[in-house]
Amino acid sequence: MTAPLRYTASVPVFRRYLGQLAGLVDIAHAAGDPDVFEARLAPDMLPFHVQVEVACNFALRAAFPLAGLPVPPYVDEAPTRAGLHRRIDRILSLLATLDPAAFAVARTVHDTAGQARLALPADEFLFQYALPNFFFHAGAAYHILRQRGLPVGKAHWDGYHVYG
Repeated sequence: MTAPLRYTASVPVFRRYLGQLAGLVDIAHAAGDPDVFEARLAPDMLPFHVQVEVACNFALRAAFPLAGLPVPPYVDEAPTRAGLHRRIDRILSLLATLDPAAFAVARTVHDTAGQARLALPADEFLFQYALPNFFFHAGAAYHILRQRGLPVGKAHWDGYHVYG
């Protein structure tokens, strides 16, 4: 039996790109720059480590309500390589517990977007809100490393591209 679209468009995507984020965390750590985890694209934007954390949180904020479950509590971790890896590993473990069949139920998902309170049909929530926000924060983390001159490229982002 094929998994419902809401599952295949969320959980496997989150799992793949959380793995890519883990690789970016390793690159940030390997740079030997103690400020890289606090680096920002602009003064009013979140730093690298928080961009990673928020992307992780969006994976939970999306997948669990889509499966009809409460969002597990977030766990604070140190803004370090080890702390971010613990966070990513925890999210991956939690995502692995979800039953694909639970995503087939049409439901309204409630969340907050800044100060706005949302009540969106599941498909709108996933495709127009949750996935774009996940990728906004994951992309911001990637771009912070690019801005700092670290050796990251498209291959590090998606894991598919290969360059010579």
